Amino acid sequence: MLTLAALLVATSGAIVAAFGALHTLFTFRGRRLLPRDDALRMRMEEVSPVITRETTMWRAWLGFNASNGLGLVLFGVLYADLALAHAALLFGSAFLLTVGFGALCAWLVLAKLYFFSVPRRGVALATVLDVLGALAGMP
Repeated sequence: MLTLAALLVATSGAIVAAFGALHTLFTFRGRRLLPRDDALRMRMEEVSPVITRETTMWRAWLGFNASNGLGLVLFGVLYADLALAHAALLFGSAFLLTVGFGALCAWLVLAKLYFFSVPRRGVALATVLDVLGALAGMP
């Protein structure tokens, strides 16, 4: 039987996974994550980062965006699964609840500092749902 706590945390995970899936899709399809300045993109395709000449800033940009999106999907799917299929394990582990909350808080800070309003609101909602779920799941 699903509990309110499990549904709240699973919804939090689903939000994160959905944002990650969209971010990954937008990395490779459409223009949403392209620079508005085509000359900048062309320069990024030519210039290597200081750390190595084996890639370009453009390829690194694509890789960073794709790995960020896939990481969000992984986190969201795992936490949703833990909440729905392994609730006793999740809600019985202060470690798992703290890691989940910590990751969401880190993404919230990053969203505030570097992103725009839509992902910031999504992460904020996911964080609130996670906290409410954790509180509702306390013995």
